[in-house]
Amino acid sequence: MSARKIDGAAIAAEIRGELKDRVAALAAAGRAPCLAVVLVGDNPASALYVRSKVRAGAELGIRSIEVIRPVAATTEDVLEIVCGLNADPAVDGILVQLPLPPQVDAQRVLVAVDPGKDVDGFHPINVGNLVAGRPGFLPCTPAGIMAMLQRSGIPVAGQNAVVVGRSDIVGKPMALLLLRHDATVTIAHSRTRDLAAVCRRADLLVAAVGRPGLLGREHIKPGAVVVDVGSNKLTERAEVERFFAADPRRLAEFERRGSTWIGDVDPVAVRELASAFTPVPGGVGPLTIAMLMANTVAAAELRRR
Repeated sequence: MSARKIDGAAIAAEIRGELKDRVAALAAAGRAPCLAVVLVGDNPASALYVRSKVRAGAELGIRSIEVIRPVAATTEDVLEIVCGLNADPAVDGILVQLPLPPQVDAQRVLVAVDPGKDVDGFHPINVGNLVAGRPGFLPCTPAGIMAMLQRSGIPVAGQNAVVVGRSDIVGKPMALLLLRHDATVTIAHSRTRDLAAVCRRADLLVAAVGRPGLLGREHIKPGAVVVDVGSNKLTERAEVERFFAADPRRLAEFERRGSTWIGDVDPVAVRELASAFTPVPGGVGPLTIAMLMANTVAAAELRRR
């Protein structure tokens, strides 16, 4: 039996469709939600992410404010921007696009965001609410993964879940959300001994390490559900042929564009061993943006109350 591919783009479209009525109700009551996006520097990937977020908001009727500063901006420059957005009653959500340039203290900036406008879910107050099981804004990627599992009918309660990666953005909050939904959770990382053996215990395996194809056949328990959070760009022909030798579509894409994308899990191994998996692209990525929109709408609704 071939593995079931979970269509993250279709689930994200469902979520966006449900948000449209809520945005329309807010607009009818006086003002549509407003998301402010702060971009510092000229990182092409960051600029692309910002454009995709602004476009997604516009399709729902969410107004966006883009605040762009040069790569030489200081921590104080960015803090001044954030404080101004905090005080602006027209702004419901604030997103500071990461990574920031090295001279900018990202922790100081993220802590400065009003927790009620922290639609990324990174403020310590919202992180504390997550730990305590209290209402608050959840980080978008883990929240999107949970929505995907629930809407796909994939059980979480009682399952052995392994999260590979311990970042503040994905790994740690993902583990906390799985624990909240009654999974038995293990967090693995670069210092984990015999990573393959740990991963093979997982009924639900979440890969969030940022290393192309790191998890292979030896890491996947037959029948496991595999969620691949990785998004890695391949530009070397040898790497593309290593992972996609039997995939003419990907090889043709590489010939046409000079690059292609892969997650943290070997795409051949996951198709052969998993019961269900998220593809890259088209899996987790669209859900991250959908949950950002959901957080923005929720922030607007709370502020209206």
